[in-house]
Amino acid sequence: MNKLYRFLNLHFGEEAKDKVLENVTASISFRGANVWILACAIAVASVGLNVNSTAVIIGAMLISPLMGPIVGAGFALGVYDFDLLKKSIKNLAIATVVSLFVSFLYFLLSPFKEAQSELLARTAPNIYDVLIAFFGGLAGVIALTRVEKGNPIPGVAIATALMPPLCTAGYGLAIGNFSYFGGALYLYTINCFFICISTFLIVKLLKYPKVKFVDKAREKKITRTITTLILVMLIPSFYLAYQLLQEKKYSQNVDNFIQQEFTNKGYTLIYENTHFNSRPKKIEVAFLDKKFSNAEKEDLNQKLATYQIEGTELVIRQDSTDLKRDILAEISKQSRNVSESDVTIQNLRKELASYTFSDQELISEINILFPELAPYSIGKQLVVVNPDSSFHQNIVTYTSGEAIPAAELSKLKTWLETKLNSKNVRIIRAQ
Repeated sequence: MNKLYRFLNLHFGEEAKDKVLENVTASISFRGANVWILACAIAVASVGLNVNSTAVIIGAMLISPLMGPIVGAGFALGVYDFDLLKKSIKNLAIATVVSLFVSFLYFLLSPFKEAQSELLARTAPNIYDVLIAFFGGLAGVIALTRVEKGNPIPGVAIATALMPPLCTAGYGLAIGNFSYFGGALYLYTINCFFICISTFLIVKLLKYPKVKFVDKAREKKITRTITTLILVMLIPSFYLAYQLLQEKKYSQNVDNFIQQEFTNKGYTLIYENTHFNSRPKKIEVAFLDKKFSNAEKEDLNQKLATYQIEGTELVIRQDSTDLKRDILAEISKQSRNVSESDVTIQNLRKELASYTFSDQELISEINILFPELAPYSIGKQLVVVNPDSSFHQNIVTYTSGEAIPAAELSKLKTWLETKLNSKNVRIIRAQ
């Protein structure tokens, strides 16, 4: 038992408490460089969310200095240093306002306003976000109190994802969607609060000395306040987690219903749309050639309860005009996403074309007019004059046994310049 205690003992490898507090206090302030670093990190994260790039978002979180005042608030609560607590809250408020302003400004000016999956993922927090913030905060604070720290803060910042919710809140403000703004700000508050609470618990567990004397009555009052705040944060997150679970179960049951009642019977489904949040819930479907009678529709609606999706209305779309409009709208939406890929592919093709030679007709003419040149190679090469200047040159390299007379080479060069409409032609004999 003693070995197990030593194995789990947090005091082993612990840094001096005054030094830890000194480091934590130094990381709280948001002035000068820290504000600029935060603004740049928020701008990078906003771009990442806007273009749906996870790698860019992670990079932004690595350079974010947001963790300092949150950990500082947890330490301040643990040692009852209310001056430090006020300073931490003040600096966290400054960081939050700066972040919201930068993200709001970016999304206001950005021409791309469509909500990507990375943005939508930050609009409905639940209990799992609480667990991530709490255990991520524990890991970060434990590491901060070690002699050999490494650098856990970037990892904790990534795990708890402090910046994306702030950027999403700025996005909600920019497009006037206060549901997105509220959900994202709630997620950010959850992350800040539970990192702070995990810090408070570790400070208590490691028995950091109190900076100020606090009587028992006030200590109990602080504990009750913290408990109340924990409940205030937890209850909505439990409800949102329950809603998420219900939606997942409902979606699975709908898929099972469609599979059993339509797909397995050979009906070709061409349109499906599920409205989970409508009252009543609604499933809209349409088929390629199957037409359902009113009696068949009634029978299918009655079967919904069998698949545990009662309280749902099944709508079979058989009006070709409305259906075509919805399908075309969906195709148009997908086309916008595909078009971005097409542009990228086209640009890559153009870039590749600048380095390749594919004029087969010209090659055939060379073979007829200058047969002595073979074997030869022809292509384009980038010539760098200096770091700021470069150009493409057409290079012909031949390896014939005997050197071709200078007059013939000059004739070939003049002919190529005319055919290629370029003065950047060079003929080289490979040794």
